[in-house]
Amino acid sequence: MRPYNFSAGPATLPQAVLQQAADEMLDWQGSGMSVMEMSHRSKEFSSIYEHAEQTLRELLAVPGHYKILFMQGGGLAENAIVPLNLIHRTGKADFIITGSWSAKSLNEARKYGDVHEAASNSSSHGHYKPRTWLPSQETWKIRQDAAYLHICGNETIDGIEFFEWPCLPEQIPLVVDASSHILSRPLDVSRFGLIFAGAQKNIGPAGLTIVIVREDLIGHALPVCPSAFDYKIVADNNSMFNTPPTYAIYIAGLVFDWIKSCGGLRAIEQTNLSKANLLYAALDKSSFYHNPVDPQCRSRMNIPFFLKDPSRNEAFLSGAREAGLLQLKGHKSVGGMRASLYNAMPLAGVQSLVHYLEDFEKRHA
Repeated sequence: MRPYNFSAGPATLPQAVLQQAADEMLDWQGSGMSVMEMSHRSKEFSSIYEHAEQTLRELLAVPGHYKILFMQGGGLAENAIVPLNLIHRTGKADFIITGSWSAKSLNEARKYGDVHEAASNSSSHGHYKPRTWLPSQETWKIRQDAAYLHICGNETIDGIEFFEWPCLPEQIPLVVDASSHILSRPLDVSRFGLIFAGAQKNIGPAGLTIVIVREDLIGHALPVCPSAFDYKIVADNNSMFNTPPTYAIYIAGLVFDWIKSCGGLRAIEQTNLSKANLLYAALDKSSFYHNPVDPQCRSRMNIPFFLKDPSRNEAFLSGAREAGLLQLKGHKSVGGMRASLYNAMPLAGVQSLVHYLEDFEKRHA
């Protein structure tokens, strides 16, 4: 049996997807080529691309007036690409700061216009401390002439997730970094002006970025925007203006098919709820471990936790590796542990982790 990989990303992939990719590695469906060897403009790859795009549109029920773009650079690059494309409308952008990734988004956007922190859950200045709550939407100070409002839907380091989306004035599109929870539950795409997500958590290998953008927001790029990052140019060329990450798109398409085979996003959400609830329950009943996040915004995807006695951290991680539970070390900025429960993590993996938590506590409490 394979070990269970709790990495925050690049993350575990469905075993069925890995097996199919292995079976097709040398010869994709009788073409005589690996997908990695195909021209991105060949009829073989065109069929792979079109299937992936259509399946994703079906899974998320993406309205017809939204474009799906397959891009590169990851979520971090989109922190620049989004303002390069959207901020020119008014020159201003507002941000809700809820953790490390939204803070990085704001700092990157400063290069391209007037940015504003509309709300924050920061409890300190200087040394980074875990953020454990979401600022109430009634406290957000959003400028009426902002070109868009940016939020991070799920903060992977702090383990905070949005479950309620804000209602904004019609002229202010909502932009969400959904990198670490896209496809983990249904999402009403019509609530957003733009959704972006790096692929390496719930979709596939690192290197691919998904952008879902409303058509009226396309065509406003700053003059300095590189052509390969201009949403209009990318959309007009069906994501083929430059060579896209072809193999990552292929794997993403297999993952989309796997999600469909599991029953779609509603079924995936129920499985993710079961996994998260199981682990949180084990942590909450223990005095040996602690999760500091407000239960109202606890992430289903990334669950940080801390041992009461940090001197036992290395022993905990060493024992976990021996038990086939990999990459549980928390982010270096906050320490502790972190279990990422993305779609491809089976319930059995979480059950094994809970069993290990209980056993370690009995031996060391």
